[in-house]
Parts: sequence; C-alpha cells; structure tokens
Amino acid sequence: MTNNIIFALISVILISLISLIGILALSIKIETLKKILIYLVSFSVGAMFASAFFDLIPEGAEKIGFSFKMSSYIITGILFSFLLETIIHWRHCHNPQHFNQHTHSFAYMNLFGDSLHNFIDGMIIAATYLVSIPVGLTATIAIFLHEIPQEIGDFGVLLQGGFKKSKAIFYNFLTALTAIAGTILVLIIGPHSENLINFLLPFAAGNFIYIAGSDLIPELHKETSLKKNLLQFLFLLFGVLLIAFIALLER
Repeated sequence: MTNNIIFALISVILISLISLIGILALSIKIETLKKILIYLVSFSVGAMFASAFFDLIPEGAEKIGFSFKMSSYIITGILFSFLLETIIHWRHCHNPQHFNQHTHSFAYMNLFGDSLHNFIDGMIIAATYLVSIPVGLTATIAIFLHEIPQEIGDFGVLLQGGFKKSKAIFYNFLTALTAIAGTILVLIIGPHSENLINFLLPFAAGNFIYIAGSDLIPELHKETSLKKNLLQFLFLLFGVLLIAFIALLER
C-alpha cells in the first residue's frame, strides 16, 4: 500500500506541473498574444462544454445514475456559480482595492472552476491507485491527456481577463495544487471519499456549463468580424472534438 501512495503522490505532482505550460507564452510578443487570445478563449469554451458533457456528467452518471439527484447536483453547481460571481461583482464594486479594476470577473470564476476540476482529478488519481497501481497509471495518463488542452485554454482565459502573463502562470499553477489536496484527502479518508466524488463530478459540470455559457461566450460575441467569428467557431469546435476524442480513449 505504501507504493500505491507514493505512486499517487508522484503522479499528481507531475499532473500539476502541466499548469506551467503558460511559460511558453513568455517568449511570445504581447501584440501577437493579443491577436490569438480570443481564439484561446474559444478553445476553452469548447473544452469546458466538452469536459462537462463528455467527461464529468457521464462519469457521475456511471456512479449514481442519471437521476433526479444527478440533475440536482448539476443545477446546484450552476446556482452556486451564479452566487459566487454575484459576490465577486459586489466586492468589485464596493471594495475596488481588493481587485484589479482591469481584471474581469470571469477570470476569477475560471480560477474557481479550474481549482474544483483539478481537485476532482486529484481525488480520482488517489482513488484509482488505492485500487491498484496499473489502474492508477491508466487514470493518470487519461487525466494527463485532457489536462494539456484544458490548461492551455485556462491560461488564455486568464490573459483575456486581464492578468499579466507572469501572474496568469502563477495563479494557474496555484489552482493546479488543489489536485494535490484532492489526492491527500482521498488517501486520508479512503473509501469514505466516494460520496464526495459522486457529488463533485456533476457539481463541477454545472460550474463549467455556467462559466462557458454565461461568462466566456459573451466575450466571444464582442467580436463582430465574420472572419474572426468563423475562426472562433472553429477553435470552439476543436476544443469540443479534442476533449471528446480524449474521453473516448478513456473508455
């Protein structure tokens, strides 16, 4: 069992390091980066919707069935996201010193969504390693594959939301550390973590649906050029197809 725990911790640390992929953007000129940001956001929208509908919801349905409880958890995720964003807006208006005036609330919402998603990934990694090392390795590879496109999209959302490149990399990395917290939690409480995972999967799906539909799509609609709109759609579609393909590989 000690080997299982060691493998779980090493795996989640390696997964967390993927969040540093934004370092590649440090070598890109800011003018060039601004031109491609909206397409990274488009990609992120597709990846979020696909993660919700092809990954989180099916995974939750396998555990608790597509029942009233499942739907309730999804709706709870959406409602919670609405309340959280309302609080962010309120604090932004009443306590401007707490937030950069040029940083949009959707960037903070994305950090929350990414943190929750990474926390679940960490829990899944630990839970699978508690079954066996081969099962844990398979889950780690699957999570690794879907984390790369997810982190690229998340980094673009933070930049679009007003974060500087260095700050976006730092905060993206901080959200990745929640995966380690998720792994440690499961290793401590063991089988008792199953009920929490069953709730968090559809809850996170609701969160992703809210962020992509309520926060990010309106950002895309600010662009009125037909050519750029078509490119946005293609990047959004690419995000959907890539995550869908990875989800198929996991099954």
